[in-house]
Amino acid sequence: MFMIRTHIAEGDACLPADLCPPLSLPDAQTKKAADQSFTLWWFSGSSLLFYLSLSSTCVLSGAKHPDRNDSDLSPTIQKLMKGYNRYLRPNFNEGPIEIGMSLDIASIDAISEINMDYTATIFLRQRWTDERLLFEGNKSLSLDGRLVELLWVPDTFIVDSKKSFLHDITVENRLIRIFSNGTVLYALRITATIACNMDLTKYPMDRQVCTLQLESWGYNLQDVVFYWTRGNDSVKGLDTLQLAQYSVESYYTSVSQAVYETGFYPKLVLHFALRRNILYFILETYVPSTLLVALSWVSFWISQSSVPARTCIGVTTVLTMTTLMMGARTSLPNANCFIKAIDVYLGICFSFIFGALLEYAIAHFCTVQHFTLQDVQRELRKDLEESNGTLPVISTSFAHPSKVVKRNNTQKDCVRVVTPGEVGSKAELGLGNGQFFVALKGKVQRILAFFHVENPHNIDRYSRMFFPLAFMLINVFYWIYYLFL
Repeated sequence: MFMIRTHIAEGDACLPADLCPPLSLPDAQTKKAADQSFTLWWFSGSSLLFYLSLSSTCVLSGAKHPDRNDSDLSPTIQKLMKGYNRYLRPNFNEGPIEIGMSLDIASIDAISEINMDYTATIFLRQRWTDERLLFEGNKSLSLDGRLVELLWVPDTFIVDSKKSFLHDITVENRLIRIFSNGTVLYALRITATIACNMDLTKYPMDRQVCTLQLESWGYNLQDVVFYWTRGNDSVKGLDTLQLAQYSVESYYTSVSQAVYETGFYPKLVLHFALRRNILYFILETYVPSTLLVALSWVSFWISQSSVPARTCIGVTTVLTMTTLMMGARTSLPNANCFIKAIDVYLGICFSFIFGALLEYAIAHFCTVQHFTLQDVQRELRKDLEESNGTLPVISTSFAHPSKVVKRNNTQKDCVRVVTPGEVGSKAELGLGNGQFFVALKGKVQRILAFFHVENPHNIDRYSRMFFPLAFMLINVFYWIYYLFL
């Protein structure tokens, strides 16, 4: 039997009540004191029962594990951190520490030709051995990522990174795992925008080689040595990566060193080659431009008298081709050092379209000139018949534009035209400047006579064969050069 005493009002009360002598108090005070005594007795009894139950549980638990002691418990971070200095690297003053690297490429989100960079999300894993973290057993100790502030970690950075960040949803994406032999695994999830020097001379049939370089920021080769844990197999994810415009052709890893003014630093490099998928550009640019060139050839089968129709086709195809060329350059850097393959092809197509427009201008001009000479010849013959053969008859040949046929022996009735050759010879003998320019004009007329077209309609006939054959031949050389050379 437990006796509990408590202080009530003016005196002490004993519990239970039958063991206490009655108090000389008024009835109201006696009743109030009795109620308080009962309440305190109930709470005290409940607390006592809970304590006894808890004590029996602990005793039974100890009976089930009689041999268990503190030495069998897993090591805690407090024990490992006792005397640990996170500002000193492992093996301090005992040689460089070796750090193994491995990568998982989760995704390559964007590849920009304008900025010459790519954005990738990677899982970077680093392994090293810290003898200060040895503990007994064969298990590993996984720590909260926020405890990384208590440990020494390598100062690894991405060399060509323009901007990068560590994912922190829902917490910072870090992993720290310590093994019993002192090996530390440190993993990070990073998204970085990394520079990539691109050669766009064969765009869009190009092949780009980009790199991801890892270096130590402050520790040189005397302090830290980097190595790939499994060679080329240290990089995962590139084989199954799906990209919009590219396909991963090949990749490999290498170990190097960076040379700076402050010393030699360890470097690991991942090289990967990207081949652009050309099908999109064939459907988007090459096929429309080729069809525009073929459309410009339609004017060769339209009559030269249909001036509005042929002019409309020529001007429309030229303007459409100009718009297509401007649209193809919107996603490319405005650099004068790059004459890209697509620019060459669009320039070829534009030249053929513009040439078709010039062809009609030349054909139309020759047709007008041809009709003018025929009209002049008819008028001269008519005048000759009316004047009884006293006027000269001008030949329609441009090779002899001043040939004169005399119809009468009378000197005053005969008209004599001086040929350009005679004028030239007189100018060479030192005649006046006016006669020299007349001679020069005659020579120009003789040169132009070689380009005289007897039938202007032959220009269209020849163009129907020349333009398609020339375009096909240039295409053969174009595709062979940019695809295989």
